[in-house]
This record gives sequence, C-alpha cells and structure tokens, in this order.
Amino acid sequence: MIGKGFGSKAKFRWKLIRKNYDLYLLIVPIIAYFLVFEYFPMYGVTIAFKDFIATKGITGSPWVGFKHFERFFESFYFWRLIKNTLGIGLYELVVGFPIPIMLALMINEIRHSFFKRIVQTVTYAPHFLSTVVLVGILFLFLSPDAGFVNHLLRLFGFGPISFMTEPAWFKTIYVLSGTWQHMGWGSIIYLAALAGINPELHEAAKVDGASRMRRIWHINLPGITPTIVILLILNVGRLLSVGFEKVFLMQNQLNMEASDVIATHVYRSGILGAQYSYSAAIGLFNSVIVFLMLIVVNYIAKKVNETSLW
Repeated sequence: MIGKGFGSKAKFRWKLIRKNYDLYLLIVPIIAYFLVFEYFPMYGVTIAFKDFIATKGITGSPWVGFKHFERFFESFYFWRLIKNTLGIGLYELVVGFPIPIMLALMINEIRHSFFKRIVQTVTYAPHFLSTVVLVGILFLFLSPDAGFVNHLLRLFGFGPISFMTEPAWFKTIYVLSGTWQHMGWGSIIYLAALAGINPELHEAAKVDGASRMRRIWHINLPGITPTIVILLILNVGRLLSVGFEKVFLMQNQLNMEASDVIATHVYRSGILGAQYSYSAAIGLFNSVIVFLMLIVVNYIAKKVNETSLW
C-alpha cells in the first residue's frame, strides 16, 4: 500500500511537470549555473587534504590528510588571524548592525516629504562608491601632512596622527567607514518593514496619549523585530568572512599586526606563495566555522524569538 501511494504521488508530480513544462524550462539555466559554477567546483576542496601538484592535477596529487590544517593551527599567524578577523567582525556587528535600524526609525519619523527624500539620498549615495574610491578618500582625509582630520587636530592643539599606519586605528577606521558607506542602503529593508506596520496601531496609541518615543519603542521596534532577527543571523554568519578588497587596500607593513585577516593571508599564501593546498585548507576551515556559527545562531533565534532562516 505504501508503494502504491508513493507511486501515485510521483505520477501526479510528473503530470504537473508535464503540464507546466514551459515554467520549469525557465529555471533550467539557473540550475545549470549553480551546478556548473557553485557545486561542481566544490570538488576542488579536496586539495586541502592533498599536496597539490599542478602537473599531476587534483586526482594525481598525493593525499596527506590533515597536514595543512595542522600546519595552520600550529603557525605563528593562527591566533593573530583569528583575533583580527573575529575582532573586526564583532566590531562591525556591534557598531554597524544597529545604526541602519536607528537610521530607518529616524527617517520613518520625518513628516516633511522633501526633507525625507534629501536625507534618504544623502545616506544612500555612499553605498555606490567603489571600495577603491572609498579607501582613496580615507587616505586623503587622514593624511598626517595634508589631511582634513589632522588639520582639525592641529587647530585644537594636538599633533598629527598617522591613522593609516597605526595598528590601533585600523579596526576603527575600517568599521566606521564601512558603516558610513552602507548604513543608508542597509536601512532600506527596515523602512520597508516599517511601511508594513498597521497605521491604526499608531492612531490607537495616540488616543491613549502615547508619546512618539513610546510608539517607536512599543509599535515600530516590535513590528520590525522579525526582520532584525533574520538580518542578525545573516550578519553573525559573516563574522569570519571579513571582506578581502577593502582590508587589502588599507593594509601596509606598518599596520599588518591589526590588519592581517584570514582573507589576506589566504591571498598571500595561495596566490603569491603558490601554496594552493595550504590556502585551501585555511579557506575550508573558515567556511566550516562560519557554517557552524550560522546553525547555532539560527537555532538560538528560533528558540528565543521563534524567528529563523529555517
């Protein structure tokens, strides 16, 4: 009986597919794209467990097990890379995550439509700057000789600070500049969630004498909480995935102590040093840790707030 039931369901599904075959054909290119460029290349991860030799290829290279992982864990760079990568990720989460929420709440409270559009345009615009342009601006503004910031410091009697070469300033500059660049763009999704809140709730709160701050705290924030939780999970999942381009452009020998992260180390080892197996092992380690963190945070969010990715 179970076999018959399964067979009838399968026939019904195939009947639906044949009936709507044109719709299914539309997703074939998408499936093919992910198979060819996302899933099939995953076989290359096996070089993390081999001493990869280009002339022998992946299959012909000798298997060495966890040799490259052990080398990474025992290396001088391991704890520095973890500290810097995790430090920047947590700094971004603590500073960069709440600001788009606060910005969206403030923009939502602006009643003058013309001024609201100006604020939105001004805060969205930096998102469209390329990373190269942004880092160039940082070098110009923070230059110890001609930078605008150091000119202000001199006016107040302070000596010039070489911000871009001081390890102590690297994380702050990286995080604050990124927050400034993306806070307007990040607020869009929260503004969309705020637009979905029933206005009758605000009308009822006004009748009860609730102030604007009370309405924000008790209506707006709870209304966008599911969106906040989902984006928080995604951001926690990227704690160890600090971007390569901006760090690499800001990095120099003087601030290497604070700016060397997993992505830049993989670049130096894999691309410049041609240590393909070693760099693949580091990348795989990073991906596995991020995957586990995502699962744990998603589980906690589901238990605490009943909102999760799955």
